[in-house]
Amino acid sequence: MLTGVSIIFGALVGSFLNVCIFRLPNGESIIWPGSHCPHCKKPIQFYDNIPLISYILLRGKCRYCKGSISLQYPLVEGITALSSLSLFLKFGASLSYFIYFTFVAALIVITVIDLHHQIIPDVISLPGIAVGLLLSLISPYITFFNSLAGILIGGGSLFAVATLYQWFFKREGMGGGDVKLLAMIGAFLGWKAVILTILLSSLIGSVAGIIIMVLKGKDFKYAIPFGPFLSLGAVIALFYQNEIIFWYLQLNR
Repeated sequence: MLTGVSIIFGALVGSFLNVCIFRLPNGESIIWPGSHCPHCKKPIQFYDNIPLISYILLRGKCRYCKGSISLQYPLVEGITALSSLSLFLKFGASLSYFIYFTFVAALIVITVIDLHHQIIPDVISLPGIAVGLLLSLISPYITFFNSLAGILIGGGSLFAVATLYQWFFKREGMGGGDVKLLAMIGAFLGWKAVILTILLSSLIGSVAGIIIMVLKGKDFKYAIPFGPFLSLGAVIALFYQNEIIFWYLQLNR
């Protein structure tokens, strides 16, 4: 039963994350007004706002104006529900589940906003650094000093890379948002996970970037948001850090 509850809880949170994704880049309140159709502005009734189910029943259209509802809504709800389930299976009904679900939920919002607008809102990353550091005081998986080292190594390493890139090529290669995001990742996961996140995100980002540039016919100056790759790398590190490190050590024996 708790497994089902974790899925429902994740979907409900995913519905709220959609609100954050659409409103934060525009500086709008995430509390008021209530959910409404982006086309006709009519308020969405509670029975039309059930995560995943309402989208299917309404066939992806507003009940009133028949305007198209973005596929992003059910995708975010579904991904958040799946994330909640995966974290529950890993940590059970524990404090760690809620800590890391909060972390992953923040990464989902950051990823989608960065894909759409190529920005990472400070309103998420900066408080996320402080929250991650404070939660390390009660987390059984990370110490305060490991979290602090994660912040310094995460933020410091990307800041150094961004500074050197700008100095060599005379243009910005990595935004300050990425630096703060990696510092937040370090606060929640620690310094070892930061190093793994950098390696994984660089690898995945390089492959994806080359594919995108080939398909779109762009050169190497084409801007690709790095936040989604950092987020993906962090999630992989969260779930498989020990297994990856063990595999690497066995490979190099």
